[in-house]
Amino acid sequence: MLSNLNNTFSKELPADKDLSNTRKQVLNACFSYVLPSKTAKPQLLHVSEEMLLAIGISKEEASSEDFLKIFTGNTVLENTHPYAMCYGGHQFGNWAGQLGDGRAINLFEINYNNKQWALQLKGAGETPYSRTADGLAVLRSSVREHLCSEAMFHLGVPTTRSLSLSLSGDQVMRDIMYDGNPAYEKGAIVCRLAPSFIRFGNFEILASRNDLATLKTLTDYTINHFYPDITSEGKQKYLDLLVAIRDKTIDMIVHWQRVGFVHGVMNTDNMSILGLTIDYGPYGWLEGYDHGFTPNTTDRQHKRYRFGNQGYIGMWNLYKLANALYGLIDEVEPLQEILDEYEKLYTQKYNAMFFEKLGLFSSDDLPVSLLTDLEKNLHLTETDYIIFFRTLAEISKNDTSETAFSKITNAFYTSDNFPETVKTTWLNWFSNYLSLLSSETLSDEERKDKMNLVNPKYVLRNYMAQLAIEEADNGNYNLIDELYQLLKKPYSEQPENEKWFAKRPEWARNKIGCSMLSCSS
Repeated sequence: MLSNLNNTFSKELPADKDLSNTRKQVLNACFSYVLPSKTAKPQLLHVSEEMLLAIGISKEEASSEDFLKIFTGNTVLENTHPYAMCYGGHQFGNWAGQLGDGRAINLFEINYNNKQWALQLKGAGETPYSRTADGLAVLRSSVREHLCSEAMFHLGVPTTRSLSLSLSGDQVMRDIMYDGNPAYEKGAIVCRLAPSFIRFGNFEILASRNDLATLKTLTDYTINHFYPDITSEGKQKYLDLLVAIRDKTIDMIVHWQRVGFVHGVMNTDNMSILGLTIDYGPYGWLEGYDHGFTPNTTDRQHKRYRFGNQGYIGMWNLYKLANALYGLIDEVEPLQEILDEYEKLYTQKYNAMFFEKLGLFSSDDLPVSLLTDLEKNLHLTETDYIIFFRTLAEISKNDTSETAFSKITNAFYTSDNFPETVKTTWLNWFSNYLSLLSSETLSDEERKDKMNLVNPKYVLRNYMAQLAIEEADNGNYNLIDELYQLLKKPYSEQPENEKWFAKRPEWARNKIGCSMLSCSS
């Protein structure tokens, strides 16, 4: 079934010498060997056909008992040695020490069609990094990860991928809202893929222990395998690595802002060195446009990882990565220069992205005030982010401000009875917008087509994922595939799926799983 298996991470980096699967501090090592747990009665619920092709597995092979056993951890392939990574991290701004793969086990790597994939099971059992947890995952969080990682890919957002979603057949105890009411839930396992799962925290833990030898080995490995374009030597190659990671991180977060995605837990142990969206925990999608929105109940008070703060947090996390790499460079000034460029680069890319969302493609000299005024307007009354920008493409150059405004009112959660001052403010903005639009060289239809490649029509709104979870809890898995197929074409009209192009229903406004999510999985 599988060929071209590879294990560069475990072959080239130092392993934990203690082979016991017990909670411990792991020193002078990048990982610990660990076997997945056997499950009671595994059942395959869904497979990504795209990812089957990406790693060279046929549909027929994917329906076999061997596939099920491998990707639920019940069979370990010959000559492979599963492991869990050792890393640390800053969680909600505070150093948390050693963390590591507490519920993720890396199976092997595959090199297929000249592309490298690391395959990892999430929810397959305890590791030395599980701390007080059981290393398992439940169905609700696994459905969310499987659907969202694939949805993000088709949105054009850098992301890890998902191969399969399976039930373990075991019951898992979880306190979903951390309120002292634990209950049993269905256990599940996701097989996720990425070129690498290395995080900022892999470097931080080594630097925190002053293990410069292992830090250098890991950093050289990262450059050799994932940044081969870096050909400089000595300290410069480590500086060039930070530049490359900075730029990829900016690109990723600008994409998040473009599609209204809120990660929810931007701890440094959840930041990929490849600029990939990783660890789909209590994420959420904007419904009403709100810079202060965070889906994570743990972050409800301080809102550190709110939608409008994601760009800043990216910079903060890069400072922590730079601190970790300092031991290999031993100079502050060149690191600071790289970090000082972050805000300018982020702002440039963010503004360029937003002007594209507005359909202003022809001019390089556009007023930033148009963006800042729009963001203020979007806060005046609850306005659906996805519907507003998708509908904006329907506006014509010859429209009046009144006509343009009438076209976007379907994005308002309350389309009547709002103050007249709100409408006046919108009319003033549309007057400025239409003036700029009149200078566009593209026709209305050409501009609409380009805007519709930037502004998705369909995203995995929280209530949609929750509906799929509730159906799955009742043994009906059809909605998982329906949403999976829908989200493969997020920019297409799909008139047969128009029901999903809708504002969040009122029943979902304060429902657990729709508006409130925890890290419990």
